[in-house]
Amino acid sequence: MVRIWIDADACPGPVRDIVFRAARRTNVPVTLVANRPLPLPRSPLIAAVRVGSGLDEADHYLAQAAGAADLVITADIPLAARLVARGVAALNPRGEAYTAENIQERLTLRDLKEALRSAGAATGGPLPYHNRDKQAFANALDRWLARQRAGERAP
Repeated sequence: MVRIWIDADACPGPVRDIVFRAARRTNVPVTLVANRPLPLPRSPLIAAVRVGSGLDEADHYLAQAAGAADLVITADIPLAARLVARGVAALNPRGEAYTAENIQERLTLRDLKEALRSAGAATGGPLPYHNRDKQAFANALDRWLARQRAGERAP
């Protein structure tokens, strides 16, 4: 059985809401992983795992728990790289799929920005989350779910 996992510590609320609605519509279970308690809607399809507060605890849990048929929603690029290497589908909250073709570029850009920040350069934070991001995510999730129903392997 497929499962949707959410790296929930920094996941935008609208993304969680979209996933919860999709879970109810498609009967696909969802598990949120975070290092803090999370409010959850009452549903047998929606669960949470609380991990320790150590660095990357949720990432380590997700990298081990997610299976090849699952989808992980995360903005964490190193986690996405670990998942892609294991053949697990990963999607960011703006609807972009992490794939074997694009993950190295994403890691390189992330590392460059981190190096610039360490050197004192102002690189700015993430862009605000807009309705177009929410729509792009909903569309990408629907495509993944449709491929699962059709028995295809999603990228």
